[in-house]
Amino acid sequence: MISKEAVKRGYNRGNYTVGAPTQPRFAQSVGDVAGEPAFSINPVTVPKETVERLRAAADQVITDPALVREGTRDWWAGTMIAETGGRPTTPEAVIVRVSSTEQVQEVMRIAYADNLPVTVSAGRSNVTGSALPVSGGIVLDVCGLNKFTAYDEESQLVEVEAGVFGDIFEEQIQSEYGMTLGHWPSSYAISTVGGWVACRGAGQLSTRYGKIEDMVHGLDVVLANGDLVSLGNGTRAAVGPDLLQLFIGSEGTLGVITRIRFKLHRLPEHGRAIAYGFNTFAEGLEACRQIMQQGATPAALRLYDELESGLQFGLPDTNVLLVADEGEKEVVEAGLTVSESVCAGNAVKLDGDAIFERWLDTRYLTGKSAEGFKPSPGLVADTLEMIGNWRDLPAIYDEVVAAINAVPGTLAGSAHQSHAYVDGACLYFSLRGEVPVGDRAGWYRAAWDAANEVILRYGATLSHHHGVGLLRAPYMAESLGSGFEVLRAVKTALDPKNLLNPGKLGL
Repeated sequence: MISKEAVKRGYNRGNYTVGAPTQPRFAQSVGDVAGEPAFSINPVTVPKETVERLRAAADQVITDPALVREGTRDWWAGTMIAETGGRPTTPEAVIVRVSSTEQVQEVMRIAYADNLPVTVSAGRSNVTGSALPVSGGIVLDVCGLNKFTAYDEESQLVEVEAGVFGDIFEEQIQSEYGMTLGHWPSSYAISTVGGWVACRGAGQLSTRYGKIEDMVHGLDVVLANGDLVSLGNGTRAAVGPDLLQLFIGSEGTLGVITRIRFKLHRLPEHGRAIAYGFNTFAEGLEACRQIMQQGATPAALRLYDELESGLQFGLPDTNVLLVADEGEKEVVEAGLTVSESVCAGNAVKLDGDAIFERWLDTRYLTGKSAEGFKPSPGLVADTLEMIGNWRDLPAIYDEVVAAINAVPGTLAGSAHQSHAYVDGACLYFSLRGEVPVGDRAGWYRAAWDAANEVILRYGATLSHHHGVGLLRAPYMAESLGSGFEVLRAVKTALDPKNLLNPGKLGL
């Protein structure tokens, strides 16, 4: 079964500290970086008298600049480029650690009264700069909100605080309740459940279990002025707009999520995988479309182009499609029968068990380079995930890869389809470039601009599950069109002083 295997292999923390954020590997060699902050928007310094009030309200307040920089680093390529180039990514700020909703409320009341920006921080696994405190002020560390508070066995609902790390969460609900959330992001062991919700994340088995917005039953959120609101808490409703969904994916710009009620699933009893090789990526996409539109919902439906098929499976002359499912045996076998029927006439059948085992071992290595390649200090690697309609995806794939490869300094652009739906799918692109160290930031932005020009031209969606942060901020107004002013109005109504994570979501 896929979920049980995931707990045993591939999702372990290695030498990580359980229940605590991990530092990006580059950070250990950076030391104390010098120079002006790389990302800064009118940074605000917290007055000494306010620091003392925060100490009385919270568990701990950290003011040492070196510790603040260390405690705010994330996994965004932009952060790594800046810091290894000698520029910090955090302007002057203080880290405030809390362990209760009441403490969050009091910190927000202090911040609101003193007009201090607040950036919520937890696992810091984000890859778009969403949790970088570009305006200084208060960094609100919610990792201390780490308790399970309720379980409803009959309704299959669990209530948990936002700072619980993903591996701890899944291990506990499996061992104590015999349940799973089914949410398996690649950041599983270094991210928190609150971060999943705040950035509208997706796990690798989302076609079976849904994205995180499908898994949330209710939320408790502290607003900018310190008020506490409870949202959702119903299976379905017709009592106005869905306010719950307003906060899912808001990246800390509308409120601080402190407690979440999740919908759980019974642990699967059966699992099986099949695999096929297609001559072209477009033919593989068409097979995925047919599988979804004929009613199958396999846990994993992942299609790799030739470059990534070679890197991950040792099959560089084909486009590998992995179809894997878990659950009740009758349901699993019915979906795989549909998938086999769709693929049988158009592709070469591969050893599904072997492909699945190789996928478990290599699924985080999509962006790696060819065997034997030795990266230089000028290497930049990142991923870009977007979602579009089935009609447009073949052209988007061709044009985005071509656009990335046309940027001087690019080593290779490639992609796989990672999440599929009845109306469209997510394409997950890998960008790799090697340029002089001083040119890294220029290449990085040029590659992103080139890819997003194609995405915006087709009216596709900028992000499927990584969110916006700072990275996608320049494209938000064009992407949302007139809807961007609606987002701005919501932000103004809920956070009139613009204190919560300013500068994110393109605001």
